[in-house]
Amino acid sequence: MSELDDLKNLCNLWQDMHLQVKDLIELKDLAESENDDAALKEVEDGSKKLEKVLSSFETKTKLSGEHDRNNAIMSIHAGAGGTESCDWAQMLVRMYSRWAEDKGFEIEVVDSLDGDEAGIKSITMIIKGEYAYGFLQSEMGVHRLVRISPFDSNKRRHTSFSSVDVIPEIEDNIDIIIEDKDIRIDTYRASGAGGQHINKTDSAVRITHLPTGIIVQSQNDRSQIKNRATAMKLLKAKLYELEQEKQRASYEKHYNEKGSIEWGSQIRSYVFMPYQLVKDHRTSYETSQVNAVMDGEIDAFIGAYLSWKLENKNK
Repeated sequence: MSELDDLKNLCNLWQDMHLQVKDLIELKDLAESENDDAALKEVEDGSKKLEKVLSSFETKTKLSGEHDRNNAIMSIHAGAGGTESCDWAQMLVRMYSRWAEDKGFEIEVVDSLDGDEAGIKSITMIIKGEYAYGFLQSEMGVHRLVRISPFDSNKRRHTSFSSVDVIPEIEDNIDIIIEDKDIRIDTYRASGAGGQHINKTDSAVRITHLPTGIIVQSQNDRSQIKNRATAMKLLKAKLYELEQEKQRASYEKHYNEKGSIEWGSQIRSYVFMPYQLVKDHRTSYETSQVNAVMDGEIDAFIGAYLSWKLENKNK
C-alpha cells in the first residue's frame, strides 16, 4: 500500500506540474500581447518555482531503496584541524539546516558537543521529512574545506575536515532485540545549552552496546526518561543498519566510503580561496556558487549522486 501511495503521489504531482506549465504558457502569451511587465515577472517567478519542483520530482524518481522514505539520523564530527574543523562542522550543520528548512523538514538535535574555542566537535540530529534519508544518503563521507582562516591572525589558508554519517530512522514495528545484559546505561549532566534544570540534573543518557561497541547518547531533553527513549531509538537504528550492511556484505564498504577524517579521503571539497568551487569527487559535479551551497542549495549534488549511484548499480 505504501508503494501504491507513492506512485499515486508521483502521478498527482506530475499532473499538477503539467497544469502549472499550461497556465504559465497562457499567462506568458497574454502578458506579451499586452506588454504587461508585472505579468511577465509573475511568469518568471512561477517558472523558477516550478523548476525547483521539477528537480525534486526527478530526484524522487531515483529513490527506490527500502528506507529511502524514512527520516534521516545525521551525525557530524569535526576531524583533523582543531578549532578550524570544529567551525567547519558548525558550518555544515547550518548548511543542512537551511536545506531542511527549505524542504519543510523538522530537525531534532539529540546530542551535541561544543568545540573548545568555537564551533562543534560532534552533533547528532534527526531530520524528519518524507524521503529525508533518500536525499541525504548522498552526504555520507568526509567533507573538506579550504579557506583563509578567520582564526589565523596571519590570514593564512587552512584546510579542514569534517565527517558526515547518515542512517535511516527505522520504524517502531521493525523487531530489533536488545537484551539488558548487552547494554550499559550511564547518566550524566547535559553539557549543552539549556535551562537551569537541564544542566543541574543527570538527565543525559549514554548507552553502550557491549557486543558491538556502538555508543549512542541523548541530552537534548530535560527528561531522563525521554533521553533514554531517544538513545534507544538511535541504538536500534544503528544496529538495524549494521545488520543490513552485513547482509549486503558491505559493512566495511559503508565505513570505507566515509573514510578517515583527513586528507585524501574526502567525498566533496569546498574551496573558498584562492578561487571559489564546490566539487563532488564521486560524481565530478561542481559549482562556483559557494555561498548558495552553504545556504543549503545542495539539491544538484544530491541529484548527481543518485544518478551516479544508479549508473554504478546497473553496471
